[in-house]
Amino acid sequence: MNYMTTKEASKAWSISDRRIRVLCEEGRIEGALKIGRNWSIPVDCTKPIDARVRNNDTYFGVEADFKEIDDFKHEIDSYRPFSLETLASLRDNLIVEWTYNSNAIEGNTLTLSETKVVLEGITVGGKSMVEHLEAINHKAAILFLESIIQKKENLSERNIKNIHQLILKNIDNSNAGKYRQENVLISSAKHIPPSHFAVPEMMQRLIHEYQTEWSGYHPVVRAALLHGEFVKIHPFIDGNGRTARILLNFELMRTGYPPIVIKNQMRAQYYDALDHAHVTKDYKPFVELVVGSVMELECLWLKMVK
Repeated sequence: MNYMTTKEASKAWSISDRRIRVLCEEGRIEGALKIGRNWSIPVDCTKPIDARVRNNDTYFGVEADFKEIDDFKHEIDSYRPFSLETLASLRDNLIVEWTYNSNAIEGNTLTLSETKVVLEGITVGGKSMVEHLEAINHKAAILFLESIIQKKENLSERNIKNIHQLILKNIDNSNAGKYRQENVLISSAKHIPPSHFAVPEMMQRLIHEYQTEWSGYHPVVRAALLHGEFVKIHPFIDGNGRTARILLNFELMRTGYPPIVIKNQMRAQYYDALDHAHVTKDYKPFVELVVGSVMELECLWLKMVK
């Protein structure tokens, strides 16, 4: 990879050298490396947005009664720490259910039991190599998600690209972890994703909104917005849905809620709620869907820990 100095970036972006150094220190310039006192910036790095300019987006339907799921969360927390056996059982079940349903939503034909044996390293006859890789890769992405949460890393474009790279590993290596370079349409949706030229700046803006402007929202709302606005941008050629569902659970897990599984049988309701949010900015149906899924997982966890 080729790099430029802060002075070269200053000239290219019409931003002062001092401001660029501040942005590097804040982690706002993707891929910037500090060597001694100086910074090296990737030459293909996107010009950083001016975070001092607030976004005028207004989201509707983000006010809801979260008391019930919060009460369940507090009850679950009262039983912590869980036994190693309980933790292992919950985690193993989650990985299989999450992987099966997330891939099934995208058209993977592995059944739940077939997904389980594939994740155990067994090949299923009559299924394609891609379907096997989708299951294996999804588990790897979950493990990566767990690692960044354990290390308390902030959400970043780099981590989003890393998640996507794992999802498409050995399926589409030329596009894995890379923003799309062409325009796309979402099948059966009214919303049309933005031009590929706008993707890098919109992804910067998404991370900034998540870190600042959404800080006052309930964690479930932040999770729903993160998923919904990511899919609205549709930054990758393929794998956006699976990546989005992992990002949704990043926010839930980071804040102590159980990760949810959006079931394949909810596919139509799920897609309709997202498209409605993208067209109207009304997130009420999608937030309600997430709340219901959180409640379902909380009830399961309580049965296991009581």
